[in-house]
Amino acid sequence: MNNSVLIALALTASIVLLPASIAGTVPSSTHAIKMSSFNLSSQKWQNRVLLVFAPSVDNATYQQQMQLFDQHQNGFTDRDLVLVQVLATDKSYANGQLIDKSYAANLRNYFGVDKENFRVILVGKDGGVKSQDTTPVKAAAIFEQIDAMPMRQQEMGYSRRK
Repeated sequence: MNNSVLIALALTASIVLLPASIAGTVPSSTHAIKMSSFNLSSQKWQNRVLLVFAPSVDNATYQQQMQLFDQHQNGFTDRDLVLVQVLATDKSYANGQLIDKSYAANLRNYFGVDKENFRVILVGKDGGVKSQDTTPVKAAAIFEQIDAMPMRQQEMGYSRRK
């Protein structure tokens, strides 16, 4: 089999294996992220990162958070915001792409989030933590916080001049 067939099969398998409860809620993005290649340091100065930590896809708080993000894909894309779902007992994703299980565990350790806890953490383009919440957050509230950031203000100014 040639490489393009193998890649197509792998992509199809990853889409089919996506948990149904999050398949429709993962924001799409123009930022391509391959499995295992996602890491926080590679996003610095490129993207903002929104980490959602939860025990599993069955966690009620996690499901509520994903519903709050539903229908806001454009807002994520406009703000260079990568959604990373870090799940303790299920597969973890960055913008819908599977990320390595050991890296997901490293993220959990780095941010000090226990496997049974829910947390939403916003990381700015500078790599700094901008907010942490232990309850679900509306997409609009995250967007407002990002839009108030000096770097985002510059981005919006540049986009208006184009």
